[in-house]
Amino acid sequence: MNPTFREDKAAQMAALFLKLRGGTMSHLKLMKLLYLADREAFLRLGRPITFDCCVSMDHGPVLSQSFNLLVGDSRTGGLWEKAVSTPANYEVSLVEDPGEDKLSDAEDQLIREIFDQHGTKSRWELRDFTHTLAEWQDPKGSSIRIDYREILRAGGKTEGEIESILEEIENLAKMEMYFHQ
Repeated sequence: MNPTFREDKAAQMAALFLKLRGGTMSHLKLMKLLYLADREAFLRLGRPITFDCCVSMDHGPVLSQSFNLLVGDSRTGGLWEKAVSTPANYEVSLVEDPGEDKLSDAEDQLIREIFDQHGTKSRWELRDFTHTLAEWQDPKGSSIRIDYREILRAGGKTEGEIESILEEIENLAKMEMYFHQ
């Protein structure tokens, strides 16, 4: 059991990456940056930023619901649609700045660090880099779900640390269910 996907945080993270890049970038590059930031938050902070479902796709790992929002397969009328354009010629743009109020200071700093590390790489360099991540598997034209446990193992967490982190995430999901009844 995982907490609900946070579209608001995904939109603010995407918008921040777009702002740092000058307002426009390749949609593939944005998807890789989003994945890397969520992955690093999970390893560093013990929880992802968005609680999105991670999947291996042909061009590397992505955040599944964020990907669906990006390509327009999932229309929610939420913050994402207001902030990020649909792709045109494989590029997306910042439509309206949604702010950063849903992101913690630690998440904001981490997103900026990921951009500093990877923002100058081309979409193809980022794709190739994400293919080297231990949790990615070649889906051969499909998609394969990436379990949080795989990401934590790939990040060098011990089995004890993994169990503790996953238990905390389950507790967050239970609290969310309790407060949203």
